[in-house]
Amino acid sequence: MNDQIKICTDEQCKERFRDRLKLNHQTGSLTITNTRNTHSGEYQLSFNSRNSGTNFNVTVNGVSAAERDEKRKSVEEGESVTLDPGVIKKTNDFMTWYFNDILITEITGDQSKICTDVQCNEGNGRFRDRLKLDHQTGSLIITNTRNTDSGEYKLLINNSRFSIIKSFSVSATAVPDSGPSSAVRNDSREGIRVKRVICVAAAVILFVAAAAAVIFYRHVNDVSSRIEASKRVSSNPG
Repeated sequence: MNDQIKICTDEQCKERFRDRLKLNHQTGSLTITNTRNTHSGEYQLSFNSRNSGTNFNVTVNGVSAAERDEKRKSVEEGESVTLDPGVIKKTNDFMTWYFNDILITEITGDQSKICTDVQCNEGNGRFRDRLKLDHQTGSLIITNTRNTDSGEYKLLINNSRFSIIKSFSVSATAVPDSGPSSAVRNDSREGIRVKRVICVAAAVILFVAAAAAVIFYRHVNDVSSRIEASKRVSSNPG
């Protein structure tokens, strides 16, 4: 193979696998991305120098709407989200998680690395202390999610015979009415409500006081009228 490679020189091959094939120069591994049902079949790796080869059977199944929805994760900021590839890790599997093509985790054997990239973990890194891995399934848990965690996540599973890519889309949205500005707005609204209650209470008190004053005034006038009438009767007995 030397340092030269050719991918899909045949026209039919180009159409079927357009921009979907990747080769590893060192191992000869072939990766098919964005697989389709038409990619199902038998693949053969030939070693011309030894007149031998290795065969692989690949079956690409259709993905249901429910499975597609499972790959799309929507959370509110502060919540946790789990990206579960639905596989059981084998001893010789090498798993790597990528976020927007940035390496964030590696799992090989019993060893794992989380965010060795400076942009990912060090200092004020994007995922600092917020990633957890399940060594048995390769599941990735993102805790205390942020809006900047939104994007495409990919799990690449490699072993000596094949490579698998599992993709997830995560959307982390801001919590409604959260943050200092909303707190100020809430305080302002509460203040307005209190003022309205005070104004209504004051109006009721004034109304009651006015009504009481009217009733008292009428009562005093009625008593005065009765006294005057009584005096007139007493002064004119016959």
